[in-house]
This record gives sequence, structure tokens and C-alpha cells, in this order.
Amino acid sequence: MSKFLSEAWAKDVTNALNGHQGFKNAIGGADLGIQFHTEDAPDGDIDYYLKTSGGTAHLGLGALDDPDVTVKQSYDTAVAISKGELNTQSAFMSGKLKVSGNLAKLMMHQAAIQQWGAAVSDLEVEY
Repeated sequence: MSKFLSEAWAKDVTNALNGHQGFKNAIGGADLGIQFHTEDAPDGDIDYYLKTSGGTAHLGLGALDDPDVTVKQSYDTAVAISKGELNTQSAFMSGKLKVSGNLAKLMMHQAAIQQWGAAVSDLEVEY
């Protein structure tokens, strides 16, 4: 079991994404970088990112150089999405996610974002 938004969690998510056929099919060989900024986490604000290239995904802590999209969210929103209690579309529409950058590129890969939830659904995470 890994702690949410920790290095171990990022590694577990990376492995889950790269091992999930639905995610791999949806993302294909796309080059996509999404920067996440999570506010009000128990240990303070946390930045993490998803980078995909050549059919491989990497989730890491920290900042991504020149992301395509930046997503800002509260810790509570991030937890609800991670637990599957809130989907990203609902969070965006209700203003719980603030998204900036190349929204067209993000929308092109909406299927992969949806598959992300399926890929990580079996991970044991400590919140």
C-alpha cells in the first residue's frame, strides 16, 4: 500500500498505466504532458505530472518542463477522483478542477484519461 501523492504511489501508478491494455490502446504513441498542482494536501501543496511518449507513461512528483496542460485541484478533489467517487468531467464542470493550456490536445486524449481510472482501480492507496 502506498501513500497518496508519494514517490511510491507515483511508481505504482506508472506501473499500472503501463500494464493496462485499455490505457495503452487509448494513449497510443501520443506525446502528452499534464502537470497537476494539488493544494492543501496534508504535507502542503504537491506537484506531480503525467508524461506519455512512444506508448509509455510516466507519473512523477515535481514539475514538468513545458506541459501541454496544467490542472489545479484541491487535495479533497484529488482524493475523490482517485477513489472513483468523482469523475474528472464532473469535477471540471463544477469548477473543482481548473484546467489551462492546450485543451484541444487534452480532449483528443479523453479516452486515455478515462482509462486511467480503470488502470489504477485495484491499487491499494493510503489517504
